[in-house]
Amino acid sequence: MQGQQLSSEADAFAAASRTDLTALPDLVHGRPRAGPVRERRPIYVDLLPPCNAGCPAGENIQAWLAHARSGRFEQAWRQLTADNPFAAIHGRVCYHPCESVCNRAHLDSSVSIHAVERFLGDTARAQGWRFDDPPQTTGKRVLVVGAGPSGLSAAYHLARLGHLVEVRDTGAQPGGMMRYGIPKYRLPRDVLDAEIDRIAALGVEFTCGHRVEDLAAERDAGGFDAVFVAVGAHLAKRVDIPAADAASMLDAVSFLRAVAVGETPELGRRVAVYGGGDTAVDAARVARRLGAEDAVIIYRRTAAQMPAHSHEVQEAEREGVRIHWLRTITAFDGPELQVELMRLDESGRPVPSGQFETLAADTVIMALGQETESAFMRSLPGVEFDDDGSVRVSSSLMTGCPGVFAGGDMVPCERTVTVAVGHGKKAARHIDAWLRGVDGERAPKNPTAEFGLLHPWYFGDASRRTEPELPATQRISGFDEVVGGLSAQAATFEAGRCLSCGNCFECDGCLGACPEDAVIKLGPGHRYRFDYDRCTGCATCYEQCPVHAIEMIPEPR
Repeated sequence: MQGQQLSSEADAFAAASRTDLTALPDLVHGRPRAGPVRERRPIYVDLLPPCNAGCPAGENIQAWLAHARSGRFEQAWRQLTADNPFAAIHGRVCYHPCESVCNRAHLDSSVSIHAVERFLGDTARAQGWRFDDPPQTTGKRVLVVGAGPSGLSAAYHLARLGHLVEVRDTGAQPGGMMRYGIPKYRLPRDVLDAEIDRIAALGVEFTCGHRVEDLAAERDAGGFDAVFVAVGAHLAKRVDIPAADAASMLDAVSFLRAVAVGETPELGRRVAVYGGGDTAVDAARVARRLGAEDAVIIYRRTAAQMPAHSHEVQEAEREGVRIHWLRTITAFDGPELQVELMRLDESGRPVPSGQFETLAADTVIMALGQETESAFMRSLPGVEFDDDGSVRVSSSLMTGCPGVFAGGDMVPCERTVTVAVGHGKKAARHIDAWLRGVDGERAPKNPTAEFGLLHPWYFGDASRRTEPELPATQRISGFDEVVGGLSAQAATFEAGRCLSCGNCFECDGCLGACPEDAVIKLGPGHRYRFDYDRCTGCATCYEQCPVHAIEMIPEPR
């Protein structure tokens, strides 16, 4: 009996051991029993800054601002012009969508990117900086039709890729709407000429005063391997308005072109501009400079629906231009202009109210939009057109005719200089790829560095530097440039306000914060690397990085 009892106790003890005692570790397949176990590790990343993502010209804004912040102005200019040859032009006429998405605005105000860009462009002109010589020619010939911003941008990038480029345009001088549509008080012509001359110095051939009537014939006669069509929207849209004197009704495009070449149209003392876009605003501001005592813009929708950029509208009002919202012109019998008041329906659309009023006007300038001229492309097989005459293109900007590309105002898009320049750059990349027989598509962009990813405690308050401006009373006496440029000191300060969103700017924060000395500095311009033999994955570097240039990822198995 006693032996049986001892055996039962032993069995019970063995059973308890199997359930209550910790099993021995597997020293071959398991983890070490001692020391920290890293579950995740830091890596350096490059996210896409919102300004870069928002730039239609595709500039690497964060990169050239970093050079400007350190006083490396020529390097900044060369970084900028790798994407856009028109720094001085864009610093004046671009509506800087990059600034509307700048993360700095969540702290105080957005970085004045356009002002720094203008400073770099003006400095390049003053210092005589030139583009690097293009590489050895590929022997491929490309015809560019249209010497506006899109055509010039494409010619520039194609030349830098080694192709032979000829630009043909109907204008007496290259520039397109930058020369014949944007008034001198916004874009002085010496600035425009200097930036076009740099492109010509790359070997780009310009044939001005030449109208292309049959694109297929010109392509074949010139032996061109590819074509980029970038004709601007120069044809004014028409609307029937009963008028006793048609001579007192002008279209805005023709009016601005006439003034641009030195003519002085007779306008009278009172001018009405019909339309709500930037062209309408420019026409009204030019009319004031030509002596109109009263310039009024008549627009059929509300102020919130006006397509003109708000800054330009505010500048026009400062110069004495009046704006009548919710009005449409029904008849013109100078010096009287009959307009009908509009009202908004339930959906917010303007509809006639049946109420009329009479305004005084000696001249009416029509600014209801422009259309492109594309009839000269009808001889090309495969090219398709929309109802408004714009050309249908693929994602590579190629039309249905192989080797013929189109961009800028020729295709459906927002009609701005910056969008056009971006189209020229994109078209050049795809034309080059097509000529070489390779794929021109690029890898997807990195994720955008939104403000919520940043650690703004690092950055202090810094008020934005603004450019000097002419007093409103002085502006309308001539066509002097309204807005001045920043000084070198102000441009450096403004560039220094950049948060460098998503991109390491070598602040040494990770280097100083790491408790294990696992961050290795590689020298100026080369950033850092992690020593993973020392790193414990504590994430101190990640938590202090002000710009989210460090991400934590699971430890690889």
